[in-house]
Amino acid sequence: MSKSEILAELPRLGAEERRQIYQRLCELQEQDLLNGAGPSEEEKKLLDAALAEYEKDGDRGRPWRQVLADLRVRRAS
Repeated sequence: MSKSEILAELPRLGAEERRQIYQRLCELQEQDLLNGAGPSEEEKKLLDAALAEYEKDGDRGRPWRQVLADLRVRRAS
């Protein structure tokens, strides 16, 4: 089955079938990354832009433990 045939068939699949395909694609992508395949040029640009935005932002957020403690206090109230 060619790539174009696969792409043409996707809209005909049910939601659960598409979810399974998506999950398998994610697994394959993860294997590629673990085996040394780096991000694409487009992905690198997106990552660089996100890093620049993060470094520009003066608010670095709060530690997760602090957020969790605040949530527990709110729930107890």
